[in-house]
Amino acid sequence: MASTTVDTRHGAVRGAVAGGVIAFKGIPYAAPPVGPNRFLPPQPVVPWTGVRDATRFGPTAPKAPYAPPLDALIHEVDVPGEDYLNLNVWTPDLSGRLPVMVWIHGGAFVNGSGSAYDGSAFARDGVVCVTLNYRLGTDGFLYFEDTANRGLLDQVAALQWVQDNIEAFGGDPGQITVFGESAGGMSIGMLLGMPKATGLFHRAILQSGGSQHAVGPATAEKLKLALAGKLGVAPTKEGFSAVPTEQLVVAQQQLRGAVAMQPDPGLWGEAALTMLPFAPVIDGDTIPGPPNEHLAEGVDILVGSNSDEFRLYVVPNGAFDYIGEERLNAAFRQFGLDPVEGRAVYQASRPGAAANELFCAVFTDWHFRIPAIRIAERARTAYMYEFAWQAPTFDGKLGACHAADIPFVFDNLDDNLFENLLGPHLPQHLADTMHSAWVSFATHGNPGWFPYETGNRSTMRFDIESEVVVHPQAEELALWEGVR
Repeated sequence: MASTTVDTRHGAVRGAVAGGVIAFKGIPYAAPPVGPNRFLPPQPVVPWTGVRDATRFGPTAPKAPYAPPLDALIHEVDVPGEDYLNLNVWTPDLSGRLPVMVWIHGGAFVNGSGSAYDGSAFARDGVVCVTLNYRLGTDGFLYFEDTANRGLLDQVAALQWVQDNIEAFGGDPGQITVFGESAGGMSIGMLLGMPKATGLFHRAILQSGGSQHAVGPATAEKLKLALAGKLGVAPTKEGFSAVPTEQLVVAQQQLRGAVAMQPDPGLWGEAALTMLPFAPVIDGDTIPGPPNEHLAEGVDILVGSNSDEFRLYVVPNGAFDYIGEERLNAAFRQFGLDPVEGRAVYQASRPGAAANELFCAVFTDWHFRIPAIRIAERARTAYMYEFAWQAPTFDGKLGACHAADIPFVFDNLDDNLFENLLGPHLPQHLADTMHSAWVSFATHGNPGWFPYETGNRSTMRFDIESEVVVHPQAEELALWEGVR
C-alpha cells in the first residue's frame, strides 16, 4: 500500500494512498479525555516525535449499542481506546488549496462515530473531507455548571485543528463548510450561536437537525439527578467517574428509554419533548442564549429534512401499526396544537392518510422540518431542501425516514452503511444529484437552486425526479406559527 507523510503542528503523520485519494485516519486533535482531563474542556495534544501511523481509524467514543431493532439496522464503528478525540482526512492533492468539508456525525449525542463514514467521494470531487469523533453521553453532555457542553467544545477544538493544519493536507482554511446530520446537524445549530466557534467555518449544512433541541440548566440538573439515581452515585464528577464505562453507557440508554416512555415535562423538562436526555445546554457561557436568535453572521446555510423522519422510530419496531386516533390527538396536544384543527390541516394535504401516517408527519415536523425552516428564516442566505425518496423496505412503510439521506450525500452506495435499513441497489442518479449539490455549496456557496425566501420558500425536493417546489406544506407551516 502506497503511503505519504504530512507534517502537522503536533508531529508528522503517515497516510495511505488509494484510487487517487490520500486518507489520514485517527489523528488526535485533543488530548485523551480521561483521568484528570475527563470532565474538562478539550486539552492540547502532546506533540510526538517521529512519524505517527495514520492508516487506520483511531479509537471511538464509548457508547452502548442502539436499542433493538435499530442495532441491526444502523452500522456502528466501535474501536476501544482512550485517545478518541481524533479525526480523519481524505484529500486528493496535498499541494492544492481546496474547499474543506467537516462532517459531524449524529446518534442522539450518545451514539455514532466519525469513523463510520468514508469521505473518498468528496476527495474524488475536489473537496478535502474531514470526519471527527467527539465525547458522547455523560462525558460529552451531562451538565456540570463549570464545564458544560464538552462535546461541543470538542467539535470547536477539531475545527481549530482544521484551521491550523488543513493547508498541509491541500485544504483552504478560508473555505470551510461544516455539515452534519441529526445530532450532528443540531450541533451545528449550536455552533452557529457559540462565540468560541466564531470564524472557524464559513458555510454550514444542517441535515435533519436544527437548533431548538437544547435545554436549560434546570432541565439538565433533573436529568443529571435521574442518571445518578439509576447508578446509585452522587451527582458529581467524582460520582460518575467511579462508574465503570460499560455500566455507564447502558444507564445512558436506559435514561433515554425512560424519557421516551414517559414524556412528562414535570419529570424531564424540555427533554420530554426533545426525547434527548443528553443534549446541548444553554448555559449562558458556551451557549449564551437561544441559538436561533444568535446565528453567526456571514455564514451561508443549506438546511433541510426528510419527508418521513419519524418513521425510523416506529416502523422497524412495529409500533407504527398500533398508532390510532388517541395517540394522534395526544401528539397534537403535546406540541401545543389543537387536535381538531391540526387533524383537518394535516388530513387536507394527505387525503386518505391514516392516523399513524398523520402522527409521523406531526412528529417529523416538530422535531425536524420546523426547526430547519426557523433557521432558514433567520439566516442571511439559506437554501432549503427536502429528501423525499421512499425506501422500499418494511413493505414501503419506512418512507424517507431519518438517516436515509446519508448514503446519497456521501455517494457511497457500494459501501452503504444503511443497507439493512434501506435495502441494496439504491438509485445512483439520486446520489449523483445530491452529492454534487453538497460539493457545489461547499465550493461555490450555491447548491444549484434559488435561496429560501419567505416570499416563495423555494425548496429542492430530492427524489427519483428531483425538482424545486415553492411554499411546500404552507398550511401546515402556518399551524406551527408561535409554537416552540
